Amino acid sequence: MPLRHSLLALAIVAGLPGLVMAAPSPDAVTLDRVEVHGDPLRPLPVAEKADSTGDRRAHHGADVAALLSHVPGVALQGAGGASSLPVLRGLADDRVRIAVDGMDLIASCANHMNPPLSHLAPSQVRKAAVFVGLAPVSLGGDSLGGAIAIDATPLHFNDSDAGWRIGGQAGGYARQQGDARGADLSLRAGDADTSVAVVANHAQADNYRAAEAFKSFAGTGRESHVLPLDEVGSSAYETRNQQLTVAQRFGAQQFDVTIARQDMPFQGFPNQRMDLTDNQADRVNAHWAGTLGGLTIDARLWHEQVDHTMDFGPDKRFWYGMASNVPGAMTEGRPCAPISPTCAAGMPMQVESRTNGASLRLERINAEGDALRAGIDGLAYRLDDYWPASGAAMWPGTFVNINDGQRDRTGAFVEWESTPSEGWTRLVGLRVDRVVSDAGPVRGYDIDPAPPGSYMMTAADAAAFNARDRRQSDLHWGFAAMLRRSFDTGFSAEVGVARRVRSPNLHERYAWSTWSMAALMNNTVGDGNGYVGDVGLKPETAHTLSATLDWQDKANGHSARLSPYVTWVDDYIDAVRLTNNATGFNVLRYANQSARLHGIDASATWTLADGMAGHWALEGSASVTRGSNRQTGDGLYNVMPPQGRLALVHHRGPWEARLGWEGVRRKSARSAVRNEIRTAGYGLLGASVAWASDDLRIDVGVDNLLDRFYQHPLGGAYVGQGATMMLAGVPAGIAVPGPGRSWRAGFRWSF
Repeated sequence: MPLRHSLLALAIVAGLPGLVMAAPSPDAVTLDRVEVHGDPLRPLPVAEKADSTGDRRAHHGADVAALLSHVPGVALQGAGGASSLPVLRGLADDRVRIAVDGMDLIASCANHMNPPLSHLAPSQVRKAAVFVGLAPVSLGGDSLGGAIAIDATPLHFNDSDAGWRIGGQAGGYARQQGDARGADLSLRAGDADTSVAVVANHAQADNYRAAEAFKSFAGTGRESHVLPLDEVGSSAYETRNQQLTVAQRFGAQQFDVTIARQDMPFQGFPNQRMDLTDNQADRVNAHWAGTLGGLTIDARLWHEQVDHTMDFGPDKRFWYGMASNVPGAMTEGRPCAPISPTCAAGMPMQVESRTNGASLRLERINAEGDALRAGIDGLAYRLDDYWPASGAAMWPGTFVNINDGQRDRTGAFVEWESTPSEGWTRLVGLRVDRVVSDAGPVRGYDIDPAPPGSYMMTAADAAAFNARDRRQSDLHWGFAAMLRRSFDTGFSAEVGVARRVRSPNLHERYAWSTWSMAALMNNTVGDGNGYVGDVGLKPETAHTLSATLDWQDKANGHSARLSPYVTWVDDYIDAVRLTNNATGFNVLRYANQSARLHGIDASATWTLADGMAGHWALEGSASVTRGSNRQTGDGLYNVMPPQGRLALVHHRGPWEARLGWEGVRRKSARSAVRNEIRTAGYGLLGASVAWASDDLRIDVGVDNLLDRFYQHPLGGAYVGQGATMMLAGVPAGIAVPGPGRSWRAGFRWSF
C-alpha cells in the first residue's frame, strides 16, 4: 500500500467513534515515579523506583507483565496467572526483545509457559523501561517490535560513607479472587564499596471465577471432579523465587554477581492443553561496569539452566484408555491399568535448556555531549524437548519433539546520538546479527510397524524430517534512526524509522509431527489449535515508521502525547491449515506470508486542582491497533481491539485515591485461519485507596467493582478442563473470561 494511503488509514483509525480514553485500571501496579521521554528510541515511559532505599510499591499478584499494562500500546496475551505475555503494538512473545538484567532469556517450553518475565516476581523489579515501537539497535537484535528492559539487580551502597547500613523490606497481599496471596522479603547490607542483598518471595492462587457462568459443562474428565459453571479451570498457580546479589566497587569500576533460582511447582493454563507441573530455572549473572580514559565499558557473562515439566493438572483429564465393558468406548477419566497397551496415565513432557550469553558495550561522550556507542553480544542456546511414554499407543519409546536443538546468535552494533543544534536531537544505529540453528534426528513413541501402536501416525513425518538438512544460517542487518525537534513552548515532534529482523525459534522450525495429539502440544498462542514447524522458514523482516507529537505544560501539570505508526512485515510467520474444521480446532503449519500493522497510541494528564483540598488530576490513555495478513487478507491473531482508560486521581498528604474505568471495544477483526473467537466490548470500574508513611504503605481496593462479565480479547480459547489431549475433546468457541469482582489489600514495610 502506498504511504499516503497508510497515513490516511491512520487518520481514520484515530477518529473511530465510541473510543474511550482512560488511565491505568486500579488493579494495575504502577511504579513510584514515571518519566515519559520524548524520543521514540527511548523508553515510553520508563518506570523506576523513587530512591535507592528500595521499592515502595504494594503488589497484588505474581505477574510481572501486569506492571506494564498501563503503558499505551501495551496489551497482555493471556497465559497462566504468572506468565502473561506483553504485546507491543500487535507484536508479542519472541517478536519483542525482553531483557532481564541484560540477559536475553528464552521461553523454552513448547507452549511458552516460562517466558522471560515469569522468572521474576513484581517485588523484584527495580526499573522497567518500555520501548513500545522503535528500539535502539544497542538494546539488541533478533526481534521485530519494541523492547522491554527490566532491572532486577538490588544494589544498596551506602554513599554517605558512614559505615555499613543494614535494612530491608517486607510485603504481602491478598486478593479475593482465587484466594490469591503472596509475600516477599528482602534483606540488604552495604557500605560505600560493598553491597549484599538477599531476596525471597512466594505467591499462590486457586482457580478464579468469572462474574457469571460462561460454559454449559462441569465435568473435568476426572471421575467425581467437577467445576462450577463460573469457575475458570486450570487458572491456579504457585511460584517461588530466591536471589543473592553481591557487588563491589573499586574506584570507578563496579563488579556484581547475581545468583537466582525460580521454583514453580505448578501453574495451570486455561488456554493450553497442558499445565506446568514443575519448573526450575537457575541463573548466574556476572556484570562489570566502569570507565577507562573517558570510555564507559559495560561487560556481562551469564548462564541459565531450565528444567521444565508439563502434564495434565487437576482440572484436565489424566487417564486415557478403553473401557473394559464397552468395546470401542473411552473411559471417563477412571483409572485403568497403567501398564496396559490400551491405557495412558497422563502425558509427561520434559524440557531441558541451557543458555550462555555474553555482551560488551562501549560508549564515549565528547565535549559537545554527542555519544558514540558500539558493542558485541552473543547467545548460545541448547534445547531438548522429549515426552516419555505413559502407556497406550506410546510404548515402549520416547517421543522426541526437539533433539539437541541449537540456536546461536552473534551480533555487533554501532550507534550515534547527537544534538546538531539547539532543540534538535538525532540518533542513528546499525546492527548486524548472525543466527544459526540446527536440530538432531527425531522419532515418535513407537517405531515398530506392527500394531498396536502409534507408528503409522508418526513414522512418515519423522523419516521426512530426519532426511532433511536441518541446519539454517541467517544473516540479519537492521537499523534505527530518529530525529526530534523540541520547542521552548513544551511542544516536541519526532519521527523514526527502523528495520528489524527475527529468525524463527526452534519450535517454529523443528516441531515436526502432524499427528494431531502431538501437534496440540506445540502451541504458543493459546488458541487451542495444534502447530507444526517448517525447517525452511525464512526470517521475518519488519519496516516501521513512527511519529510522536508531545506537549508538556509543567507549570500547570498538563501533558498530552499522540503516536501514530505503521509496520510492514515481510515473511511474517503466520499459519496455514492442515485440517479444515470451519468452527472447531485444527492442525496448522507455520508459514511465511506478509503482514501490516498500523495504529495510534495516545495519553494525556490534566491537573484539575492543586491546593488545600489536595491534588486532583485526570489521567487517560488510548490505543488502536489494526493488523492484517497482506497475502491472504486475513486478520492477524491476538491483535487487541481499541481500548482506553480513564482515571480520577487524588493525592493529599499521605493519602492517595483512584477511581478508574477501562473500556475495550468488541473484537470483530480476527484470524479466520485459527478460528479466533470474537469477544464483546466491555467496561470495567475499579477503585483503590492507599496510605503511605516514610516506612509503610498500605493499599486496599476493588477490581471490576460492578462485577461485570467479560471475555478478554487476548485471553485465548478455553481448554482449561476436560479431555484436552484430543483435538475435539473439548468444546470450541469459548473464550477465557476475566475475573469477577475482587477485593484486594496489600502492604509494604521498609526497615
